[in-house]
Amino acid sequence: MKHLNFLLVFVCAFGMAQIQTPQPSPSTKVEQVVGLTKVTLEYSRPAIRGRTIMGELIPMGELWRAGANKNSILSFSDDVTVGGKALKQGTYAIFIRPGVSMWEVFFYTQIENWGIPEKWDTKSIAATVEVETQTLKEAVESYTISVDDLNNNGATINFKWENTQVSIPLEVPTHSKTMASIKETMKGDPKTGDYYSAAIYYRQSNQNLNQAKKWIAKAIEMDSGKYWMYRQQSLILAELNEKEAAVAAAKVSLKLADEAGNKDYVRLNTKAIEEWSK
Repeated sequence: MKHLNFLLVFVCAFGMAQIQTPQPSPSTKVEQVVGLTKVTLEYSRPAIRGRTIMGELIPMGELWRAGANKNSILSFSDDVTVGGKALKQGTYAIFIRPGVSMWEVFFYTQIENWGIPEKWDTKSIAATVEVETQTLKEAVESYTISVDDLNNNGATINFKWENTQVSIPLEVPTHSKTMASIKETMKGDPKTGDYYSAAIYYRQSNQNLNQAKKWIAKAIEMDSGKYWMYRQQSLILAELNEKEAAVAAAKVSLKLADEAGNKDYVRLNTKAIEEWSK
């Protein structure tokens, strides 16, 4: 009986065991905020593994699923522009028709395919972007889609594999969203940080500097002990060519920064005071 019980345990344990092996094309998910817009990439990453990719594994002039396994997808939390083409907020499957010097990149609304759709539906193409190829000096072993060159208003979507790269400019609605947020917040009960953030954004985006001057002054009135606020006030005043007032604000920022032990702000203010005092 003991032998029988041992045999049953052995059989059950053996039957439950599963061999684990690495995926040849591991999946990945990347979330990147561009300005105020969330961009999500989900795709599988095949490797070269000694093969010739462009022109052989991926034939020129034929549709390719832009990855391996399930469709590669791109999601945008806002309406955006890709390669000059408008795209609504949502999720899109990516398909590519590669050429030697140019790729066609399709943003496709049907996202649940496993590979190329059995029936290609032109009505499901939300946008088609034609983009020139670039030759890389060093080969990229694993197929890569990335969101690079980030700035407040956009980024670059790069597709890289073997010695080929294509880059698609992405534009996001940061300015309109920020301006709407400022307008709505200022109608209510804005706090110190709201006045401070609004003033900085107006200066950095070349908006109404006189309005920025009023907002930074209000922020300082509500909380006068912050050296970084006086620093921003000095920059706004300097851009308005009110150099004497800018120097005065910078001196307050310098004093407070020195007391706080912030050497970076001490250096920045010292340099600004010297420049504006000429």
